[in-house]
Amino acid sequence: MASKDPARVNYLSSLVAQKTTQVPVASGQQVLSIGNYVVKVKLGTPGQTMFMVLDTSNDVAWVPCSDCTGCSATTFSPNASSSYGSLDCSLRQCTQVRGRSCPARKAAACSFNHSYGGDSSFSANLVQDSLTLANDVIPKFAFGCINTMSGKSVPPQGLLSLGRGPMSLLSQSGALYSGVFSYCLPSFKSYYFSGSLKLGPVGQPKNIKTTPLLKNPYRPSLYYVNLTGVSVGRVRVPIAPVYLEFNPDRGAGTIIDSGTVVTRFVEPVYEAIQNEFVKQVKGPFATIGVFETCFDALENAEPPLITLHFEGLSMKLPMENSYLHTSAGSLACLAVAPVPTNVNAAMNIIANLQQQNHRILFDVANSRLGIAREACN
Repeated sequence: MASKDPARVNYLSSLVAQKTTQVPVASGQQVLSIGNYVVKVKLGTPGQTMFMVLDTSNDVAWVPCSDCTGCSATTFSPNASSSYGSLDCSLRQCTQVRGRSCPARKAAACSFNHSYGGDSSFSANLVQDSLTLANDVIPKFAFGCINTMSGKSVPPQGLLSLGRGPMSLLSQSGALYSGVFSYCLPSFKSYYFSGSLKLGPVGQPKNIKTTPLLKNPYRPSLYYVNLTGVSVGRVRVPIAPVYLEFNPDRGAGTIIDSGTVVTRFVEPVYEAIQNEFVKQVKGPFATIGVFETCFDALENAEPPLITLHFEGLSMKLPMENSYLHTSAGSLACLAVAPVPTNVNAAMNIIANLQQQNHRILFDVANSRLGIAREACN
């Protein structure tokens, strides 16, 4: 009986708790003067630190590389990395990049062009190198090495893709993270890397309310959820279901997105919310930029909170997620806006301002999305 103990002791000693992969996240407003959130990563060998935008709706990562025309001062230097390599047009990765440009010669470098933010664009070559996230190293991670950039919307130190496509971080990391990640975005006013991107199932919240995560073949990269309604204060806003329902044939529905700054609703939904809001808040009302419902905060010390109702859970937005205060005077604005009229989106977007200080869990493997309050300022 005792002779079996050594094997048992070896087994017990192997039961070491897996460590959580947690990568620091900060407000891009404070770090790079942009409206997105950035994650601190390292590229290459030895690692070069980059502050890449956290983007759940993009499939291909990219960074500005040295000798780039129109890029910022901080770039990735391929020549300084011993693990860097280029990818040519004959490889499978190249066929999975949108906007690729390949000549007849398959041995040519895989180049591609992207537009970003509506008014900017860049050209890049598809390359590979080691990506370090906390203590995890993902070898031969494929990304775009930008050589030309125009416009002011492209994130100055690149973008980390967390979409659902074959070139995203989740797809390239294989079984390492089991199709699971979450993040907590601090207030856009926070100066520190106090937010976090948690990768893999270990360390994720156990008792978290979830809603089904839907996949839309019309826009396969995006994370769709079933938004069933919106409340202003205690009043459930009357909204025709057709403007909220998930429609895979035309891409309609609601997505969760870390890259959009302000939550956007299709016009009928936005107007219904706005109409109920003005019933409960004392005017007069003003327009500032995209915000059409601004009011005197001194006259309305406790304006109604906004609640987003999803299938299986409700997300009651705290004051800082519902309103933005102007830098001068006493005006505050309801922090939602209509979908731009020149965009054929037909979808509602739950943006990063409304996600502040919440743990947003993406369990792609089990098709569920979790939401829970978490202070990460």
